[in-house]
Amino acid sequence: MAPDMGTTVETERGLVYGPSGKQLDVHRPAGAPGPAPTVLLWHGIGPDERDVLEPLARTAAAHGLLVLVPDWCSDAADDGRAHLLESVAFARKEAGGLGGDGESFVLAGWSAGAGATLGVALRPEIAEGWRPRAVVGVAGRYDLPARTTGTAPLSDLAAGRDPGVPVHLVHGSRDTVVEARYSRNLAETLRVAGRTVTLQEPETDHAGVIMTAYDPAADRCVPTTAEHAVRAGRVVAGVVAEAAGARGAA
Repeated sequence: MAPDMGTTVETERGLVYGPSGKQLDVHRPAGAPGPAPTVLLWHGIGPDERDVLEPLARTAAAHGLLVLVPDWCSDAADDGRAHLLESVAFARKEAGGLGGDGESFVLAGWSAGAGATLGVALRPEIAEGWRPRAVVGVAGRYDLPARTTGTAPLSDLAAGRDPGVPVHLVHGSRDTVVEARYSRNLAETLRVAGRTVTLQEPETDHAGVIMTAYDPAADRCVPTTAEHAVRAGRVVAGVVAEAAGARGAA
């Protein structure tokens, strides 16, 4: 699942993606010959932290992907729902013009962003009936209300809702912020229901799984070159690339 180390990744920052005025960053392989498989990648509960995901996004883009990373605010009155759904609408409309595919793309999310991605697949009516190509949930909880839907994904599954697309989960085995059992529980629930699901547990923590380390002074995750985090981030990028159908991802 290693990316082409000769791939140059270019980044375009600060595109306004919707009526809220929120911004997103675009990471893509330079000089791609055609439309790149596309990923919309959501950060966690910290408001407007798209920069936190840049190490992972650039690593994924090196696989030949167009990766869109929007800001969103979990402390908004609607818990961030409008921002998240605006970013979906933007990706569907604009990804083609940015070098990607707006019709079929992967929704991926970390921490609070993970449950939000699965929520869209379970309740496509919130996105005009659209579903992603696949869902990638990283270090998430699925027993809490999803920021996109207001209902817990596990509750929706228990009520008979079907994600309708493959679900790929990655969770650090040393995560003490959101324990890996939450992803294991979701994976088992999906398997019992006969749904397509994968789960990988790299040996890292909540921040390390996205190639970062938590900095208490800054109260945010910052890039790190720690071996466990780099290795785990590469696992996540590879899972995202395979879910998106990137050539040479396997």
